[in-house]
Parts: sequence; structure tokens; C-alpha cells
Amino acid sequence: MPRLLLALLLFLPLGVAAQAAPPPASTSATPPAPGPKVLVHTSVGDITLELFPDKAPKSVANFLQYVREGFYDGTVFHRAINGYLVQGGLYTRDLQPKRTHPAIASEADNGLSNLRGTVAVARGADPNSGTAQFFINLVDNRRLDYAGNQSGLTWGYAVFGRVVEGMDVVDKIAGLPTRGQGPFAADVPYPLPVIQSVRVIGEEAPASAASAKAASVARPAGKKGG
Repeated sequence: MPRLLLALLLFLPLGVAAQAAPPPASTSATPPAPGPKVLVHTSVGDITLELFPDKAPKSVANFLQYVREGFYDGTVFHRAINGYLVQGGLYTRDLQPKRTHPAIASEADNGLSNLRGTVAVARGADPNSGTAQFFINLVDNRRLDYAGNQSGLTWGYAVFGRVVEGMDVVDKIAGLPTRGQGPFAADVPYPLPVIQSVRVIGEEAPASAASAKAASVARPAGKKGG
């Protein structure tokens, strides 16, 4: 279990020992109200997420800011641990991190549990260090739930959405062979699953992405580069 917990502590070296979190607090019996849906278009297939702004307003607003800026386009799922989680949202195809906005406060104590198919904010050792990265739970990872404010381990990870379509795609990513690559000693899926675009369903594409598409269409046939 320590190895699994550390898989999400992004700024600590792999293999550092850590104590397991105590049993999680009970979760809310009231299901989250339906929220906006987001289409994650990947090189492996499409994943549709439903977000929970009523339960995790800061986490959802943060995620949507990155989505609307086109931040996730061209990033990858850089970590896949079958039977545990897949994680992405920060690194490029070359496994170089992108520059993010300031970190947000953790909402792990919102009563939502890290059940299979839920989406949560990935972070470092500090509970309030989450930025652009997110992970999708492959199983019921209740040990990642909020269990108290004693430490970063007991604080848990904030669930802010769930997969409503395309969980088979998530499972396919989790089933890819993994290896060490770039800054990571292990768990990098091969070939790297690329997040080609992320869009809020019902909204127009980010201005940057729309401009790039328009420029591509406007370029005379046969003319390369610029």
C-alpha cells in the first residue's frame, strides 16, 4: 500500500516509505447533482466525464479553467497502475511538465469516495498542492478518501467527477505495458496515451484551438510551414 499511495505523491521520489492512511471517514449518502460533462478525446478512445460542482466547486472550476484554455491538448496519461489508477494532465509527449496556474485548496473532505470510475485531483505531499493533474480510479480506492487532517496521507484526494462513458477506454489504458521513462522510474504506459483534446460538451472549443484550426483550413494547399 505505501507504494500505491506514493504513486500520487508527485513530487516525492518513488520508493520512499510512508504510512498507510487510517480507515476513511464515512461518505455522503446523497449523490452529487448532475453537473457539466466533458469529453476527453484520446489516442485510445473517448472518455466522457461528469463533474460535481456542488460537491467540489474549487476543483471543478480549476479543471474547467484548464479545459477552456486548451491546456490538456497534447498532454498524456503518464502513469498507469492496473488495478489502481491512471493519471495524467500535466506532461507532454516528451514527458516535459507544462506550466500551471497556482495550486488550489483540497476538497477531499467533501464526502465523496474514490470509487471505481471517479476522477480526483492529483497532488504532492501537501494536500493543497493540486494543479492540473487528475487521476481516474480503476477500483474502489477507499484508502485515498479523507480520513482526517493530521497529515497529507490522512487528508486523502479530492473527488470532483466521474466517468459516465468510456470506462472501457480507461481500462484499456490501464492494460498497456509500462516501463520507466523520462523522469519516472516506472508505470509509464507504452505507447503513451495522448490526450488529443478536452472539451466541455455544449461549449465551443477554446479560442487558441479554434484559431489553430482556422489557420490550418485557411492555409493554401501544398504550402508547408510558415
